Amino acid sequence: MLPDLVKKQIQSAYSKFLENKNLKPRFGQKMMIAEIAKTFGSIELDEENVREISGKPGNHICVVEAGTGTGKTIAYLLPALAIAKYMGKKLVVSTATVALQEQIVSKDLPELLRHSDLSFTFSLAKGRGRYLCLSKLDNVLAEYESGLNPTRALYEDEMPSVTAQGVKLYQSMMDALASNKWSGERDTWPQALEQDEWQIITTDHRQCTGRRCSNVSSCSFFKARDSLHSVDCIVTNHDLVLADLALGGGAILPDPKDTLYIFDEGHHLPQKALSHFAHHSRVTSTSKWLDQCNKSLGAILGHISGAGNVDRYAEQLPAAFIDCKQQLDQLYPLLESLVQTILLDDRQSNYRFKNGVIPQSLLLPAVELQRSFDRLTDLLSKMCNELTEAMEDPHCPVPKIDLENNYPVIGTWQSRAEAIRELWASYAVPDVASSVPKARWLTPVDTSGNIDIEVCSSPILASKTLEYSLWEKCCGAVITSATLTALGNFQRFQMRAGTPDNANYQVVPSPFNFAQATLEIPAFAVDASNADVHTISLIDHLPKLLDKKEGSLVLFSSRRQMQEVYDEMPDTIRDLILIQGDSSKQEMLTQHKRKIDDGEGSILFGLASFAEGVDLPGDYCRHVIIAKLPFAVPDDPIESALSEWVESRGGNPFMDITVPDASLKLVQACGRLLRTETDTGKISLLDRRILTKRYGKAILNSLPPFTHVVHK
Repeated sequence: MLPDLVKKQIQSAYSKFLENKNLKPRFGQKMMIAEIAKTFGSIELDEENVREISGKPGNHICVVEAGTGTGKTIAYLLPALAIAKYMGKKLVVSTATVALQEQIVSKDLPELLRHSDLSFTFSLAKGRGRYLCLSKLDNVLAEYESGLNPTRALYEDEMPSVTAQGVKLYQSMMDALASNKWSGERDTWPQALEQDEWQIITTDHRQCTGRRCSNVSSCSFFKARDSLHSVDCIVTNHDLVLADLALGGGAILPDPKDTLYIFDEGHHLPQKALSHFAHHSRVTSTSKWLDQCNKSLGAILGHISGAGNVDRYAEQLPAAFIDCKQQLDQLYPLLESLVQTILLDDRQSNYRFKNGVIPQSLLLPAVELQRSFDRLTDLLSKMCNELTEAMEDPHCPVPKIDLENNYPVIGTWQSRAEAIRELWASYAVPDVASSVPKARWLTPVDTSGNIDIEVCSSPILASKTLEYSLWEKCCGAVITSATLTALGNFQRFQMRAGTPDNANYQVVPSPFNFAQATLEIPAFAVDASNADVHTISLIDHLPKLLDKKEGSLVLFSSRRQMQEVYDEMPDTIRDLILIQGDSSKQEMLTQHKRKIDDGEGSILFGLASFAEGVDLPGDYCRHVIIAKLPFAVPDDPIESALSEWVESRGGNPFMDITVPDASLKLVQACGRLLRTETDTGKISLLDRRILTKRYGKAILNSLPPFTHVVHK
């Protein structure tokens, strides 16, 4: 139990914060603070300050659904900071989006520090890919000036070339670094950077020479990383936490056993984990890449020959490259014959192996490919090790600058070969009968008129991975979001995230008066399962539903339907519409707000990404129109494989997965309307299935208590 001193510290800090900010206490916020304090306060530590595993497993985890307006950031920061310090643990706050991450670092934590009596330090942690690599920047500028191709020896099918305009940008970055006007972090560069521009001058752990680099003392990444050890609170993202766990925990961030985690936007964590442990590779693209590596090898050896045993391993590489390429080329016709069965079917965009089971004709080639890429990875790994040792050897005959310049190339090759090996390993080893199967599928990709085939593999649930690598190992954790329950319970989240049965599950109330908004099902709403009839209904009735003088958001489940409806809108309506795809999401929102500020009407047409994380308070959004119940796309291979597995175990995939998922997405979509306590407006749902289908009532009951208006 927490000592009274810590309890009083939390209570005092909260009272002082509210007083200094001239705020009133919110019931949901107070409840959330109490539940987090109760959970973390019940953690027992042994003599080595590690959480005792004895007792009830899972009572160190708190799962809190906190509706919009609860003030959940302060509700978790305040108790967690005080308790982490008392326990001698680090606090890691993880988000799914950069926007929330930056809000916590630039607004919430500074305000808490300023307006409460808590004392703490904090820092932002991002992956290597968000930082400039000074060595790469040096090389790009030097090689461009000398007339060489700055992207030599990298796989040209995926790396952009450097233009004169690009060099101007890179020179301005070098000048900004030299004058201490820029930290080298992508997100602090004054202009938006395209991925192609940034990719050339950043790095990853396979390309980075680490502390051996000549530029290490000026390295933006290592400066930021070194500061993490001395702070009380680290703000990061789900991807970096998962990357750390994949390395065993404690490699990038503090060790899980020494960490209290807060996962805000926690409903994204299971999906992020799935993506993190998925594998995919294009067959033709990989074949070309292997060819390019083989051709580039001689030029690279011209710079690094003589470094340790590099030559010994390098002389074996051509045979390894050719072996991998030949096996892929031989396999392509078999994969093509499978893919041909879906190319003429508009309803399918991939060929999925039923129950994740690979046909015998593919199993042996997969085993051989795993072996071949294992050999290639091993050779490249040994070369990287030799280069690493050579960089530390003062007697090495090869200049250090040549070793540093070529290490990233070999590191990139190793990284790609390793990823391809993991993919084919997931095909070569059948799933254990008692385990949750993987989803395995092929996707045809049109590249300049030619069909390449992407071979894919993914877990269908992240629950076991998160259970073993995170929940069992961490000192404590809070998972929070405005949408964690589906159909009024946590079962969906628990199945996907693997949180323990006896974790502390709580729903804290939002301060909003939801009756200020109406949820309306118009008389013209039809059953949206007939796509053509539904689209015609939208075209006929949307113009009368939309107010040309206010801010509206229209959400579609299908890009095709959105475009068809947009094309058929009268000019007076179409002139007001900003449609997703014409410009970036951020640019659309900026334009929309500008039009509303200028007293004009504006209508946003968006897909699923506009149903979440879009903040349009007050006049920016008075009407949310939801075209249809947001059921998942039928051919999503991971969801299809999950449904298949649930059915094989005697479950009902539609009621167990599809309906809860749709319920949660609908809550998120409706959440775009009320963003502050004074907001009012209307939600129109144009899908009559909410009234006519058996599952409709359950979905309707899971929504906040809006004022219902149903037109018969």
